[in-house]
Amino acid sequence: MTESGSTPVLTKTLDGAGADRGPGGPGGGRSRRTPAGLVTPLRGLAGLTGLVALLEVLPRTPVVSADYLPPASKTAEALGQLLTEDAFWTALGDTLTGWGLGLAIAVAAGVVAGIVIGSVPLLRAVTASTIEFLRPIPSVALIPVAVLLYGTDLRSKLLLVVYAAFWQVLVQVLAGMQDVDPVADDTARSYRLGTWGRVRHVMWPTALPYVMTGVRLAATVALVLTITAELVIGAPGLGNQIAVAQNSGAVPRVYALVLVTGVLGVTINLMARAVERRALHWHQSIRREG
Repeated sequence: MTESGSTPVLTKTLDGAGADRGPGGPGGGRSRRTPAGLVTPLRGLAGLTGLVALLEVLPRTPVVSADYLPPASKTAEALGQLLTEDAFWTALGDTLTGWGLGLAIAVAAGVVAGIVIGSVPLLRAVTASTIEFLRPIPSVALIPVAVLLYGTDLRSKLLLVVYAAFWQVLVQVLAGMQDVDPVADDTARSYRLGTWGRVRHVMWPTALPYVMTGVRLAATVALVLTITAELVIGAPGLGNQIAVAQNSGAVPRVYALVLVTGVLGVTINLMARAVERRALHWHQSIRREG
């Protein structure tokens, strides 16, 4: 039995195990917990800081020679020098031009071909073996063909980029068209919707998530093939800059250029994900993430 004036009973707060409210009573204190939205970025920043520290210390030890792996500070100096050169920005523009044009052509061709083939069962059956034969061919194997046809011209870069990115989009579009609910398709037919009406109102909404996945994958593959074409063929761009720096023995410059390509890849991936979330804001997977 509890009497008035007895020892007060200690209670736990509901917003934190054993958290102290402070002298102001309930609601008088402020939670000291880190917001959940900042946990992942802080962890990523900590990992990046640790990596930079490791790259700064490791070349100064007998484990790795600084001739092959310069300290992070030397790479940062080379990167700062790069950013002041007009040739670097020209090379970056050449890389982005080849990547953007190749990706646009591949996406347009992949979407159109996927919708046409996927909407006609007979056409899909006829082309299935051809697609499975051509798709696994590495784009790098086409480098001699590209050089014979176009030399070091932009078109040789586009040939490799389009070929590699096209299959990423086409395969995803075909998978999306195959995933169309047959009941919904039969319902559209019963309402006498034509081919274009069924594609627009039934097939396209189902295939769109697959299309965006294909575009995101194609964007990354297109960048890889753009840099590869510039590095191997000698087409103008960041890859060519890496080859020149390597041949001249400018090791910190090589790592600085590699760092730029890495940042470019991360930026492209983030942009592709942002476009995907915007285009699929109505889809349950995007709403679940939000």
